Amino acid sequence: MIFLVTIFNYVDRATLSIAAPMLRKDLGFDAVSMGIAFSAFGWAYTGMQIPGGIILDRFGSRLVLGISLIAWSVLTFLQGFVDMFSSALLALFVLRFLMGIAESPAFPANNRLTVMWFPGHERGMATAVFQSAQYAALAIFTPVMLWLLSTWGWQHVFFFTGGTGILIGLLWFYVVRDPARHKRVNQAELDYIEGGGGLASIGEAPTPFSWRQIRTIGANRMMLGIYLGQFCLTSITWFFLTWFPTYLIEAKGMTILKVGLAAAIPAVAGCLGGIVGGAWSDWMLRRGFSLTAARKTPIICGLLLSSSIVIANYVQSVPLIIAVMSLAFFAKGVGNLGWCIVGDVSPRHALGISGGMFNLCGNLASIVTPIAIGVMIKQFGSFDWALVYVAAMGLLGAFAYLVIVGRLRRLDSEDAATPGAGHFAAGSKQS
Repeated sequence: MIFLVTIFNYVDRATLSIAAPMLRKDLGFDAVSMGIAFSAFGWAYTGMQIPGGIILDRFGSRLVLGISLIAWSVLTFLQGFVDMFSSALLALFVLRFLMGIAESPAFPANNRLTVMWFPGHERGMATAVFQSAQYAALAIFTPVMLWLLSTWGWQHVFFFTGGTGILIGLLWFYVVRDPARHKRVNQAELDYIEGGGGLASIGEAPTPFSWRQIRTIGANRMMLGIYLGQFCLTSITWFFLTWFPTYLIEAKGMTILKVGLAAAIPAVAGCLGGIVGGAWSDWMLRRGFSLTAARKTPIICGLLLSSSIVIANYVQSVPLIIAVMSLAFFAKGVGNLGWCIVGDVSPRHALGISGGMFNLCGNLASIVTPIAIGVMIKQFGSFDWALVYVAAMGLLGAFAYLVIVGRLRRLDSEDAATPGAGHFAAGSKQS
């Protein structure tokens, strides 16, 4: 269910990028206006991460994510009517902004549920499965949405995805429960989860909010390095979520229907990369490697290899360009284990807040990347510097995990009460 919900989380985010080439023409948006419209989601989504995390810790993942799913799907549906407003740009910005608010608890809720349901040695693969949904969303639904775009018009892209999301929201409430409240879970399974480092019982009581938790988490060098790494990785994601279809059409001269097939190939590669990264990390844990080595190795390797995207500036063949993009997206998928690390190291009773802070920092990229690339396109008249920017994010992210993050261990409540909690004690139990 997390995988299915996350697919439509990303499908709804990607609707505007799919509709953008025809929508720009119909509504008269230039590159900067389009970049501003793309960024509207990011402003709200990013700003609501910490409040969303607090709400999650208070009311639990099932209720909060279910309501969020239905709300963002309704807002997606309504974006099909923006051409009826006197200022289509303002209407689109407002609806995307509200959609960002509605989606803000989604990934912290995913992370919280995964920590509740899986012991540590299974969590890498579990995280990879729901993280791979972002690639599966693009691979499966990019051709569908581009067919809707070419056959029925850009409005129907929003109608289809929004309506389907509402139905999935109803299914969510029917299916999903916390482990301790699930009828098919016995005490042996709860013991197995908790014996392996899972937190099956955290949904049983609301967690009180404390500003000290935010200060402790935010002052920690390990967490700051993780946050910077996620910003860099998310920058790569948002290039594909926003400007990639337009890049293929405007820079490479592809038709809309051909873009539907071409854009799906890197997404499939990213999905495979995500599974490889999660399996690789869990395999290393089972073979006796430390948590630090098992989690950081796939991330660093993936981020370094994702910088290969810049090679697309030096090749003209469309198949070669798709191959380069697929390699970069595969590598980005391998390195997409940040949420798994957050589950491993966050305070046990502040998973929502910690996940919200992580997603806030990562999704600053959803604001910066669309606008930065739009400005580069307008200033230089091509996508060349945009790809240099994306490649640089891969290198910076690898540096953050390699140099800043250091050794991984869980930041527990006792650290919050210790002066200088930004530095970990040497005698930790988990390394």
